Amino acid sequence: MKIYSYKDLTKQEVEEICLRQLEDDVNIQERVKSIVERVKMEGDKALFDYALSFDQIRLEELFIDQQEIMTIAATIPAEAKAAIDTAYQNIKTFHASQLLQEDKVETMPGVTCWRETRAIERVGLYIPGGTAVLPSTFLMLGIPAVLAGCKEIVVCSPPQKDGKTNCYLAYVATLLGIERIYLVGGAQAVAAMAYGTASVPKVDKVFGPGNRYVTQAKQLIQGNTMIAIDMPAGPSEVLVLADETAIPSYIASDLLAQAEHGIDSQTILVATSSKIIDETMEQLALQLQVLPRAAFATKAIENSYAVLVNDLEEGMKFSNVYAPEHLILATDNCERLIPLISNAGSVFLGNLTPESAGDYASGTNHTLPTSGYARAYSGVSMDSFMKKITFQHITPQGLRHIGNTVEVLAAAEGLDAHKNAVSIRLKSLD
Repeated sequence: MKIYSYKDLTKQEVEEICLRQLEDDVNIQERVKSIVERVKMEGDKALFDYALSFDQIRLEELFIDQQEIMTIAATIPAEAKAAIDTAYQNIKTFHASQLLQEDKVETMPGVTCWRETRAIERVGLYIPGGTAVLPSTFLMLGIPAVLAGCKEIVVCSPPQKDGKTNCYLAYVATLLGIERIYLVGGAQAVAAMAYGTASVPKVDKVFGPGNRYVTQAKQLIQGNTMIAIDMPAGPSEVLVLADETAIPSYIASDLLAQAEHGIDSQTILVATSSKIIDETMEQLALQLQVLPRAAFATKAIENSYAVLVNDLEEGMKFSNVYAPEHLILATDNCERLIPLISNAGSVFLGNLTPESAGDYASGTNHTLPTSGYARAYSGVSMDSFMKKITFQHITPQGLRHIGNTVEVLAAAEGLDAHKNAVSIRLKSLD
């Protein structure tokens, strides 16, 4: 892990080290384009072929139905079932609180405007299943989709070695009332949900994190179809801002929690003293020795870095430029920093709030903007699964009040038909 001193960096150098390095993007773009185009043209045949070539599984069907889901779900260990139940309830409670009804507003006498929400009718949820299978992601996407009232929820996840899904995803499916899981992964899953195949229904919006292939596929279908995506979510990342009140062993555990996702994950430590950085490095070495996914984590740590800053305020300046997916404020002084945060996907306050709590069970959503997109995107929420439709109603009194304003503005723009649509109604009121 390389160490920088913030005071020695120019503004341009800060921006450069905040860039996520994706050297093979062009190559990935071409490969993803080929996959997406083949799925578009060949449908199920392409999906069967990709399952064999990418997952080394010869599938007989591209999905498992409700009966099989229930059978697999019944094999879940009791402890895991209880943990998922707790996470489910917390996530549901938090997201249900976001279902707010807006008031009607009378902008002038007789002119009433308001907004109402409507669920997106058909949504596709991509649940990764490569180096790690993520029932937590199923909860994070499925719960708000169900609460929003989406009529059709299509779930895609790569097949396991037995050509099925695992008991954790199956159990989540039973909680959510999902009757079918499609055994499709990667860019081909995104393409299948975007274009539809004989087996996989077409959707209106695709959700879900994934590797660079999944991210590229989502961006490609957004540009070439009328399908929306949640956000361009790529490799995981965390930035830990620490001062002398932080605990190095905790910091190291948080950095490794992100690093074990994959070799392209990025973990950044911003600290107010060299002592914190040095002690965290020692803890990283110790904790890596016992991690089953040490190979992934080690590579990710090697590609990450630490930044030495004068104080927490300076650290926040760097963090806002980096715009992290996850921001951990490892300090007893976190409350005063909250107003300084302008760019972050999700924030974890204090030494007893690990990022993994948000990943699994605190209640907030873990599908978050990465690669600096936190400057403009929010994480997944209830709003992600709904549309806001505006309404207006004008009474005779209201038309008399607003009519002349509309006529004058329409005339100024040279749009006489617009003006007449008001004038003809005003004359009928005389």
